[in-house]
Amino acid sequence: MSVKNLFKLDGKVALVTGGSRGLGLQMAEALGEMGCKLVITARKADELAEAEAHLSALGVTDVMPVQNDLQKFDQIPGLVSAVLERHGQIDILINNAGANWAAPAEDFPDEAWHKVMNLNITAPFFLSREVGKRSMLPRQQGKIINIASTGGLKGTAKGVTTIAYNTSKAAAINFTRTLAAEWGPRNINVNAICPGYFQSKMTAGLLDRIQDGVIARSPLCRIGGEEDLKGSVVFLASEASRHITGQTLIVDGGSSIV
Repeated sequence: MSVKNLFKLDGKVALVTGGSRGLGLQMAEALGEMGCKLVITARKADELAEAEAHLSALGVTDVMPVQNDLQKFDQIPGLVSAVLERHGQIDILINNAGANWAAPAEDFPDEAWHKVMNLNITAPFFLSREVGKRSMLPRQQGKIINIASTGGLKGTAKGVTTIAYNTSKAAAINFTRTLAAEWGPRNINVNAICPGYFQSKMTAGLLDRIQDGVIARSPLCRIGGEEDLKGSVVFLASEASRHITGQTLIVDGGSSIV
């Protein structure tokens, strides 16, 4: 197989959660450009419509938007059913939807803890289990990519109070390793991407305060931009990464190495 063919994704069905904006939309753009049939999910119908129009303007014509709240776990089987009814299979699952909440640990609200954990780790497990049982395991093939965070590799910086987020992303990294170990013999690759700081709705308020310091400490002297996850997600979704599983790819401009 040629190197170009290793990266081909034409006709693959890719389900991207949280695909209506931010990093999810960036990854959807990349997979769509490479020829995937896209399914994007999010809670808000208006944002999904905007994302579909945006992708269409880029030449990505096969987009299926599905309004879905992953914190409502009973909706997950229906989401998978809708995709399978239209496409018959799911080849690539991007577990991207996530939440954050900032509060000192001693005052962290119970409801906030559960919200972050439910969306960042419980929902990805339930969705991966459903996609695995109903599409990937029967066909003995599939790619699962969990979007973790460099926050899952360490504690928080001074003044940052995101204990639930960091804990959930650390869990996502070991969830990736464990599922990869269990499903590897059945030809399913499970990997994670750990983005550092990217401009997004989730990070906007925090970056207003700390962006200059983040850039100053980064070996590449920048934060993540609108193209910086595209190559990584295409690589992990394609046959180019077929001998890689259970791994965490850090995309942070080098900040985690210093």
